[in-house]
Amino acid sequence: MSSDNSSADDVQQVWDVVVVGAGPAGASAAYAAAVAGRRVLLLEKAELPRYKTCGGGIIGPSRDALPPGFELPFQDRVHAVTFSNNGRFTRTRRSRQMLFGLINRPEFDQQLVEHAQKAGAELRTGATVTRVEQHGSAVPDRRTVAVVLQGGEAVLARAVIGADGSASRIGAHVGVKLDQVDLGLEAEIPVPETVAEDWKGRVLIDWGPMPGSYGWVFPKGDTLTVGVISARGEGAATKRYLEDFIGRLGLAGFEPSISSGHLTRCRADDSPLSRGRVLVCGDAAGLLEPWTREGISFALRSGRLAGEWAVRIAEAHDAVDARRQALNYAFAIKAGLGVEMSVGKRMLALFERRPGLFHAALTGVRPAWRAFTDITRGRTTLGELVRSHPLAQRALNAVDRRQAASAAAENTGADRATGTDRDTDKGGAEEAGS
Repeated sequence: MSSDNSSADDVQQVWDVVVVGAGPAGASAAYAAAVAGRRVLLLEKAELPRYKTCGGGIIGPSRDALPPGFELPFQDRVHAVTFSNNGRFTRTRRSRQMLFGLINRPEFDQQLVEHAQKAGAELRTGATVTRVEQHGSAVPDRRTVAVVLQGGEAVLARAVIGADGSASRIGAHVGVKLDQVDLGLEAEIPVPETVAEDWKGRVLIDWGPMPGSYGWVFPKGDTLTVGVISARGEGAATKRYLEDFIGRLGLAGFEPSISSGHLTRCRADDSPLSRGRVLVCGDAAGLLEPWTREGISFALRSGRLAGEWAVRIAEAHDAVDARRQALNYAFAIKAGLGVEMSVGKRMLALFERRPGLFHAALTGVRPAWRAFTDITRGRTTLGELVRSHPLAQRALNAVDRRQAASAAAENTGADRATGTDRDTDKGGAEEAGS
């Protein structure tokens, strides 16, 4: 390369893979591509480490998707879960073995990025991506994608991975379609040692007052992460739920160090995962578990797959081959994470109607508690669980039939511009008065 300055040098350099976003999905993708020996650039608009609104629970599938030798920076190890139904019927269940661990996202994300760097990926922070171009003056040939940064600089790559979160610019380029949007509110509350000791090793999960809502308390040393989540459009009620929840727990007197909000977005079943030489993963693809809205394991797993398939796309010599590899990536996602999401969507529909049933099962039925512990430890998935339990299959089939009937009724009687599964579920729950 003949160049007089570094910016011109950067423009002329063509990376094998450029990853946009250095969260768990992006760092996992960068690691997978770098381990394969490719030249990888990881772009992040913030300076690291940075705060993210997230409970920070690391379940079995997350742990199993981490790079070899990754030491989890646990703030606490969970051996007990207290369940309550909107503050009532509280019951704690305990386990001798650890159920899952709790991390702080700034630390966890930073460590993932460092593993990607050790594998050979290059990190560039303070880099805000404004758009991606696969045709036009910034693109020298059909095998190249231009990632355009704020200020106009174009970074060139043979393949691009969008891992830039739930409000993804790369997702917009790909045409990601979303079918469930929820609002999560969270407070990081520093507490005295006596309070922290009471929560050590124990989390609280509270089934909330709005359909599909729930709250949580995750202890992390001298700080409690307290949050709630509910369907978007219920902003005032969600805020009130968090305030009531904190008050009920006796934590209203402590000043939060951070209060934040975040929208989680689930993809529609027919949403694309690629366009040309550009793939999306994690939140940018709308990949998360629809019932619990757990996203870290989905980010790590989809990120790794995106990194592996981006390597193949980078090697593709024409559009047909690139398209074939992108379709293989989509198939890999749908065969694993897609199946889990489909079951999660049906579980959410059942939970929206019958939160009391879930509470009674988890607190009083041994097989239900065992299923919960197996999922958190990574011994099974929601999909496998439903396949192996005829009773669970029957319950979800009944939900499917009710949803279909509700959808038909809504389509004839309602004047909504669009009707998603989620809207149908919620409408049905409200009509049923549950």
